[in-house]
Amino acid sequence: MTTQPIMATKGGRAFSRFGPRLAPALVAGALGLWSLGAHAAAPPESFASLAKMAAPAVVNISTAHKVTQAQGVPDMPFEFPKGSPFEDFFKQFRERQGDGASRPHIVNALGSGFIIDPSGYVVTNNHVIDKATEITVTLGDDKQYPAKLIGTDPQTDLALLKIEAPKPLPAVSFGDSDKANVGDWVMAVGNPFGLGGTVTAGIISARGRNIHAGPFDDFLQIDAAVNQGNSGGPTFDMGGKVIGINTAIVSPNGGSVGIGFAIPSNLAKPVIEQLRAEGKVTRGWLGVQVQTVSPEIAEALGLKSPTGALIANVVPNSPAAKAELLQGDVILRVDGKEVPEMRDLPRIIAAMPAGRKVKLDLWRNHQPADATIVIAAQPGADRMAAAEPSSDTSADRQSSDALGATLSRLTDPVRQEFSIPDNITGVVVMEVDPDGPAVETGLRAGDVIRQVGGTPVDSPVQVDRLARAAKDTGQPSLLLLVNRGGDDLYVGIKVRVA
Repeated sequence: MTTQPIMATKGGRAFSRFGPRLAPALVAGALGLWSLGAHAAAPPESFASLAKMAAPAVVNISTAHKVTQAQGVPDMPFEFPKGSPFEDFFKQFRERQGDGASRPHIVNALGSGFIIDPSGYVVTNNHVIDKATEITVTLGDDKQYPAKLIGTDPQTDLALLKIEAPKPLPAVSFGDSDKANVGDWVMAVGNPFGLGGTVTAGIISARGRNIHAGPFDDFLQIDAAVNQGNSGGPTFDMGGKVIGINTAIVSPNGGSVGIGFAIPSNLAKPVIEQLRAEGKVTRGWLGVQVQTVSPEIAEALGLKSPTGALIANVVPNSPAAKAELLQGDVILRVDGKEVPEMRDLPRIIAAMPAGRKVKLDLWRNHQPADATIVIAAQPGADRMAAAEPSSDTSADRQSSDALGATLSRLTDPVRQEFSIPDNITGVVVMEVDPDGPAVETGLRAGDVIRQVGGTPVDSPVQVDRLARAAKDTGQPSLLLLVNRGGDDLYVGIKVRVA
């Protein structure tokens, strides 16, 4: 299977971050299926009126970056396909630049943006203007203005610029991306390959895409053609509201294959508001490290379904610690708002201001619980929590048939073999049975089992005894707290039945 790269769409360079043709009308009359369209919006005959209204607020953004290259030959802003009419031109340009000297030079790059206020505020992607020494905004009438950077937020890949124009500028406003449905028509406008204002159309292909570009991934996937240079440009709904900011594409060759990603407007709006008011973004913080609730973990915890965010660590002196949240708690709701998946929790908390008091609905010790917590401002880095050891005087090494692994105490030689720090306590996995539950769950040599079913452990026999006890009581899955490379995580494992 061929792996396809996920690229940001900034014209000028390819980034390791990770359209359409109008869908044909439903031909159903002859099949007696016209009733299918009775409750659905008909495909638009034209996007002309929408483009005429919205496109003037879309701008081209060019940036200059000062770099030093050993051979004195700047990288091209972007690569053209073989046989392109531009290929020879840029090849000659590169040759004229190559004088063999090592010297600083300017590299130009291109992107897109859109005006959200007649006074000249422009939204774009952070990666479009990142490290730029000069930023120029070109309007649809070809007038150019130098731009001032108001603020950036790399975590959501958003940036806000300001230009000064002699008269009010055409502007567009954000819509409600939560109301955008899969299958809805959308129109994208941008600056692909530096060609200037370009309109493409398509539908929303999917919602809630996580492409591992950042901690708050929640992209709209669209099939309107999006290419390098479209980054920062808007995706419009049929009412002319901006419901997304085009940011990335999946492409095997740098061109559109109908898979583009846009930041939802409801994620972007509070970020842009903070950048405009303060020049920076402050996010809420709980002070927990969370992980996904797998089906096995849900079963082990007694949850009816794998939902919520499982707390793997509580940071000392954090809001979570002060509210007495515990390792192993599952956060199900925040002020009544459901947390369907682990990755939803950071977005919910980040959108809350510091000082806000919220109620958390939890799952603790196989039953519902709740806690009240005061949100704090997000610090630069999280700190890790450590658990106290239990005591057991049994053998240093033992095989556990219930888990399908060979376990050992954390002796000095074992710590040295796996580079396990002195502050980590528990029982280390030495080997895994290739046909046992441990390997199926992903346990591996060097993992340190710190808790079994919520009970701290420090000997192999203790781990095996707790696993067998779970099996004997008919519990199909068991929850392990494991430390791997310094990080705690929970693992749900199906205990082997003899």
